[in-house]
Amino acid sequence: MLSYEISRPDEAAMREARARWNAVAKPLDSLGRFEDMLVKIAGVQRTANVSLTPRCALVFCADHGVVAEGVTQSGQEVTALVAQSVAAGGANVNLMARAARADVFAVDMGMAHDAPHPAVIRRAVARGTRNMAAGPALTRGEAERAVQAGVDLAGEMAARGYRLIVTGEMGIGNTTASAALCCALLDAAPEETVGRGAGLSDEGLLRKRAAVRRALDVNAPDRGDPLDALAKLGGFEIAAMAGAFLGGMTHRVPVVIDGVISAAAALVAARLCPAAKAYMLPSHMSGEQAAPRIMDELGLRPVIHGGMALGEGTGAVMLMPLLDMALAVYAGSHTFAGLGMAAYTPQGGAR
Repeated sequence: MLSYEISRPDEAAMREARARWNAVAKPLDSLGRFEDMLVKIAGVQRTANVSLTPRCALVFCADHGVVAEGVTQSGQEVTALVAQSVAAGGANVNLMARAARADVFAVDMGMAHDAPHPAVIRRAVARGTRNMAAGPALTRGEAERAVQAGVDLAGEMAARGYRLIVTGEMGIGNTTASAALCCALLDAAPEETVGRGAGLSDEGLLRKRAAVRRALDVNAPDRGDPLDALAKLGGFEIAAMAGAFLGGMTHRVPVVIDGVISAAAALVAARLCPAAKAYMLPSHMSGEQAAPRIMDELGLRPVIHGGMALGEGTGAVMLMPLLDMALAVYAGSHTFAGLGMAAYTPQGGAR
């Protein structure tokens, strides 16, 4: 049985945050969605005195048995190599996170090979999933344990004082799993969700779509039961990210969605508990074709459109400096009152 707490953002804090924005000496709503995100964070943190530091990225790492279907360019050993690099501080996400003043943690949720670095957080449920094209990738119990691990880890980060959590991932084969999961939860065809991932050829793309189609046929996931779909088609890192979103709600910490795999996990979390959507922040619009449909389903609008597909939480980390700049305006002294001028008032078409 999953354990998490359903909570709602503080509406009074959100109203106060909106009033602060409206007092800043600028046209109303002129920082657009960045204003909306800080208002949302105020509701999550239950104070208009928004804080974005300290912050961290959790990079959940796991492997997928579906690689046996020839759906990737790389083997499963790459997952452990990248996890080792993340733990050692040398991966792409670490380089970007240092610029964004964020800590990064590698989390082993179920890698086929070990990453022996002592900084790796060990939460593995099993050593990779089974091949979803031949049967369920996980048991329901394994899926529940992985989701709960994500809930608990978000709680640990909150207890350490982190005010913002980024969800990242690494797992060879996980774009195939996330595409299948989106097919099940969004009632979509493989042609609508399966992309090239890390640069598949035309032949590889056909194999990937065929593997997803077989997985859907073999497993017959229940669209109305997100845990059933997650167990049959998902992965340990996807489950843990879903848990992290639920943990953000439980511990009142905003959690940032990265690319399409993180977004698929957010969709699972929202299906498990719709209230969790209020604690999610979008970052970038993934280049994978399922991403816009997931974001529409979640009612979220990413602010970065760079065509990125790197993973590891890199797109979500890029949001942090943008939020910092918005916060500098929000918390600054450049107000209508300070300038001795009348504030703007809402006109037609304004929020």
